[in-house]
Amino acid sequence: MRPEVQAFVADGPLPDWDADGEEIDRRADQLEAIAKPVTGKEARALVACFGPDDCYGVAWALLHLIETGPNPVLTTEPAPDANEWHHTLWARIVNSALAPQLDALTPCDVCGGEVRHPC
Repeated sequence: MRPEVQAFVADGPLPDWDADGEEIDRRADQLEAIAKPVTGKEARALVACFGPDDCYGVAWALLHLIETGPNPVLTTEPAPDANEWHHTLWARIVNSALAPQLDALTPCDVCGGEVRHPC
């Protein structure tokens, strides 16, 4: 993994809207320093860097950077309580026909609850 990706990942998830402007600018600068395309390993590491909101657009830049790597970076639908950016990334993967859409809700044979099953 390239050093600039390692540095970005090491700093953890993006801050939220309440963060200091200098911190948001620093993270945006870090992201811009990462040359495209990213590798599969880098894309998977970067997926963990989404924060709780769009961080004044920095999260969109992160999503677009991740999408320059081999797709799909996510191979299963995120859990219902997963970060909203993981759901956004998954929706874009499905809409690009890189993964099947799991529409049908069928009762589970084990628990009886509704679970998503590919049909």
